[in-house]
Amino acid sequence: MANPGTFSDEPLSPGGRLFIQPKTEVIVHCIVRTRNPIDVDAAKATVKSSFMAQHPRFCSLLVRDENGFESWRRTRLNIDQHVIVFNNRLDRSGKFIDGTETQGRSFNEGDDDEVAVNQYVADLSVSSPLSTDKPLWELHLLTAHKCAVFRIHHALGDGISLMSILMASCRKASDENALPMMLPEKTRESKGEKRKGMFWFLGALWEFSKIAWFTLVFVMEFILRGFLVSDRKTVISGGDGVELWPRKMVTATFLLEDMKEVKKAIPNATINDVLFGVVSSGLSRYLDHRSPNAMDEGRRMTGVAMVNLRSKPGLQEISKLMKDNSEARWGNRFGVILLPVFYDKAGNDPLKYLKRAKTMVDRKKSSLEAYFSYRIGDLLMTLLGSKYACLLNYRLLCNTTFTISNLMGPLEEITLAGNPISSIKVTTSSLPQAITMHMLSYAGRAEMQILVAKDIIPDPEILAKCFEDALLEMKMAAIAGQ
Repeated sequence: MANPGTFSDEPLSPGGRLFIQPKTEVIVHCIVRTRNPIDVDAAKATVKSSFMAQHPRFCSLLVRDENGFESWRRTRLNIDQHVIVFNNRLDRSGKFIDGTETQGRSFNEGDDDEVAVNQYVADLSVSSPLSTDKPLWELHLLTAHKCAVFRIHHALGDGISLMSILMASCRKASDENALPMMLPEKTRESKGEKRKGMFWFLGALWEFSKIAWFTLVFVMEFILRGFLVSDRKTVISGGDGVELWPRKMVTATFLLEDMKEVKKAIPNATINDVLFGVVSSGLSRYLDHRSPNAMDEGRRMTGVAMVNLRSKPGLQEISKLMKDNSEARWGNRFGVILLPVFYDKAGNDPLKYLKRAKTMVDRKKSSLEAYFSYRIGDLLMTLLGSKYACLLNYRLLCNTTFTISNLMGPLEEITLAGNPISSIKVTTSSLPQAITMHMLSYAGRAEMQILVAKDIIPDPEILAKCFEDALLEMKMAAIAGQ
């Protein structure tokens, strides 16, 4: 590595400055579970030789000058400071067990491992900041659970950037020399000469009118949600200060084939449409469980959904992320949209949730809401400073019910440091909302990490089952309707 003294300090981006503010600080947690026991030396060697250890963000300290302006300052990377090894087992409450306590105890390895590691990460998500005396990332190796937990500060990059740099260190399980399969580049099919004349002009005018109208409507709603308008309170609502409450985390597991079967029931539906339909149905089911007959039909619950603003969906090639002028460049390149879902009592048509979700998502796609949210954040940070940008972001989270994201992961099984990976899950540190949901697909499965404030939602296992049952019910309805 070059001498750190040869590099000048680099100012943080507006997004990076937002994510280091106390009320909006976010750490991304990536849980990687392996099929074989973890070789600690091999893991350290892989990290040391990886793109992660060479990328400037992962080799820089966060520093502040006398005026309070934040910058990245290059430093020498000491892998041993970042790779933290835990050899003891965790119990189901996420606490480490003394070696003598495990004698004579039996463990259901699969279930106990997932519950224990989920709770360990849930505890990390509340008031467990990364130390600023080293670059803002860590790797926790839970050897007794064959599990690695990456903790990476959101100021270093968004989920796309961080997962892509992790994938650059992985290899296909079927070919140890090949990088994981990413989504192919989109190719535009030739549709012949575009139609000219009056009909073409009217169609273009209609599309422009829709974009202008939906952008105006959704942008006004975005501003109002940031300052004035709040969801009506329910038994799953969070609020100011809830990010500091104790957390619990569970996993909802879906088969991608099931989601694809459901989306075929509605023309031009996508996996995201299915996910939002499942969330709408699952939340309605859970509210029926928690407060039967107490909810008004059509009660709105607003979600904050992350939208990748890069031209290519899913994980990116690391070479393109490293280019400053690339459309896929490194950093926090995402906007947000407000996604309303509505309480609806169970009826005879499970697909109604999907139909409603698709209608709303299509309207969001016909607007520039995501780009506006990205640009307004930059503008507020530049003109008014981090205090007011942080205030808008925090109030937006307090005034809504949940946060959700969906990331397409590797299409096939992969290995890390020669060890086959059985699952990859992502989540973030706690927010003022009582529910955050982050879904990542991997090798035919999609696993959604559901992080909840356990004093508000004491039984997240039931919530996860509500989501899983909602998808299966939609699948049965889709098959029956074919």
